Amino acid sequence: MIQIGTTTYDLSDPVTLAAALALGLGLLIVILLVVALRGVGKAARATEPLIYQMDQMGRAVEGLGRGQEQLTGGLTSVSNAQATAQAQVLQSMETRLAAVQQQMTDRLHENAMKTARSLSEMQERMNEQLRGGSEKTTKSLTELQARLATIDKAQENITKLSGDVLSLQDILSNKQTRGAFGEIQLNDIVSKALPKDSYSLQATLSNGKRADCLIHLPNPPGPIVIDAKFPLEAYEALRNATGEAELRTAAQQFRTSVRHHIKAISEKYILEGETADGALMFLPSEAVYAELHANFADIVREGFNARVWIVSPTTCMATLNTMRAILKDARMREQAGAIRNMLRQLHRDVEIVVERVQKLDTHFDQARRDVEGIGIAAERAGKRAAKLDNFDFEELAPDGEAPLAQLTRGS
Repeated sequence: MIQIGTTTYDLSDPVTLAAALALGLGLLIVILLVVALRGVGKAARATEPLIYQMDQMGRAVEGLGRGQEQLTGGLTSVSNAQATAQAQVLQSMETRLAAVQQQMTDRLHENAMKTARSLSEMQERMNEQLRGGSEKTTKSLTELQARLATIDKAQENITKLSGDVLSLQDILSNKQTRGAFGEIQLNDIVSKALPKDSYSLQATLSNGKRADCLIHLPNPPGPIVIDAKFPLEAYEALRNATGEAELRTAAQQFRTSVRHHIKAISEKYILEGETADGALMFLPSEAVYAELHANFADIVREGFNARVWIVSPTTCMATLNTMRAILKDARMREQAGAIRNMLRQLHRDVEIVVERVQKLDTHFDQARRDVEGIGIAAERAGKRAAKLDNFDFEELAPDGEAPLAQLTRGS
């Protein structure tokens, strides 16, 4: 592309290329003229042919000028045609661009509507999920609040239980209160297993010793004593022992304590002719009872030899149930005579009832006969009334007196 002034020439155009060649040729001729003028002094004789040639060249230049004018007109026409075509192309492109822009606008609007609908549906789903989540959260918070209330209540119970445990530890730390604890537990078990008139609490024996509980069993075996003992200090020392030497010392202390209790019960509460030939030592702790039978079988055997049987709350309840069966059997034997006497009286009452039933049956039989006689007399009276109603006086001739039914008073 070559721009001269306001006009742009395209070298690929044949007209522009021809004009350019003509212009080049003109320039070449001018150059040749300049060269020829420079050689005028040297070739004076050749002036005429050169003038002729210059004349020919001038004509050619004029022809080239005319061709250049034509070329300029052609270039102007081409430029105008190109401008018109460019304007048409631009107009067509603008039309197409407007159509494309309208299509893009329509598609953008459609996409915007689809996006808006999708966002609306998504928002609705999110709102539903949020509502459901809110309901679940509210329900979970309500349940959590109820559980927290339960936990608070349990915490209060635990706090109260801790206080009770501390109180129990305070009770068990004192020998006197510990003994009272064993007696209370023994009283509770005995009162649940036996009737009230079959035992005595804090009963005093002939030797002046007071037993925690005396069961009034029949002879044999006779009344038997239950005394509560609680070797807690020796048991705790045994459980808390760490070294071998400490363990042996605690075991010996526990063995000595239980032996002392067995000996005391055997000497105080087994009295010939007054109590049974044995007694029960009540341990208010299943753990102490299990430890004694698991690791101190020799002490249990010593208790058997001394006729002192060691029981725990569980085994004491089983023993008392056996005693209750013995008491029931003894009482039934004691009441056997009264039961036989009552049976004889019952048999006599039955005989009297039979006699009176027989008399009543006789009375009923006499009453039945009287009712039958009344029925017969009523039937006859009815027939006579029917004859009177029909005025059959002729048939009322005396035909003998009809016998009347005799009514008798029952004896």
